[in-house]
Amino acid sequence: MKNKSIYVTSPLLPPLEDFTLLLKEIWNSKTLTNNGNFHQLLEKELCSYLKIPYLSLFTNGTLPLIVALQALRITGEVITTPYSFVATTHSLWWNGIKPVFVDIDPITCNLDPNKIEAAITPLTTAIMPVHVYGHPCDTEQIQKIADKYGLKVIYDAAHAFGVETAGKSILEHGDMATLSFHATKVYNTIEGGALICHDEQTKKRIDYLKNFGFAGETTIVAPGINGKMDEVRAAFGLLSLKMVDRAIQSRQEIALQYQAGLEAASGITCMKGIGDTKLNYSYFPIFVDADQYGMTRDELYCKMKEKNIFGRRYFYPLISNFSTYKGLNSAKPENLPNATKIANSVICLPIYDGLKQEEVASIINLIIEK
Repeated sequence: MKNKSIYVTSPLLPPLEDFTLLLKEIWNSKTLTNNGNFHQLLEKELCSYLKIPYLSLFTNGTLPLIVALQALRITGEVITTPYSFVATTHSLWWNGIKPVFVDIDPITCNLDPNKIEAAITPLTTAIMPVHVYGHPCDTEQIQKIADKYGLKVIYDAAHAFGVETAGKSILEHGDMATLSFHATKVYNTIEGGALICHDEQTKKRIDYLKNFGFAGETTIVAPGINGKMDEVRAAFGLLSLKMVDRAIQSRQEIALQYQAGLEAASGITCMKGIGDTKLNYSYFPIFVDADQYGMTRDELYCKMKEKNIFGRRYFYPLISNFSTYKGLNSAKPENLPNATKIANSVICLPIYDGLKQEEVASIINLIIEK
């Protein structure tokens, strides 16, 4: 334990020999990109696995957010969360849209629906919530608000691969949803992402937008961007998909070990599943109450690093604290008390397929033995 570094995550890697076989097929075909066979197959397989009708692959997880805003012609202001990775809000900025931050629910860490209506102005055109740590937002209440005010809803579901509620994919909710397939995620294509929609015509528009707007050899129908996934990563993704159920099962076992081991730790709170949600255990956050625990979050974080255990203060700082956004009125800390408190108390513990029980036990003991 003292010599080996343990990081917050480790990528899910398919057997090298299997990947090599698919690489040989790519070499033989000489098709490296532009909607090749592996790309088409991966879209089909992901739709089946995720129980969704339409999915468009992208080269990373940020471009689907940017393209979703373009595809839905979003302008003006969009209500979103300060408690996320910066790509969520950057996608708005790149589209010339003003982000309006709303505080989070202190239990779920998701956008608090009860605070959305107060932030709506005549310029508001959409809501962009995040399923934080893969825990579903209150999609029903958010949709009611969106319908009442005529707003679009785009879910950043970067953490929510395979997550279901009542047997249905969380990706069904909203006008669109996005996924990230970055190497750090439960399911990865090295780098990659996807945009989920509900009808064939919308998928067609998305596919135009991610390929420069081409609708034919000489026809451009929109000011598109280059967001295509290549064949190499699509092949990697096909192999990863075969392994993801086992990886999620492994993550669940680790999460249960953490929950049981830290249950008696005063001042340490763990997140747990709510209702009939099928989680993917993408992260395992703990929240440190310094007064009860006897140590601040940062002191525990540094103590872990000294023992070569590299958790992550995820998400810290808040997006609203970064220089690009801190001048916004909605970014003021007094408007975001829950998000501020959570960001200052969170550490995500190591969790990934391949993390050993004895390593998890050592992490638990380190946290308990102050």
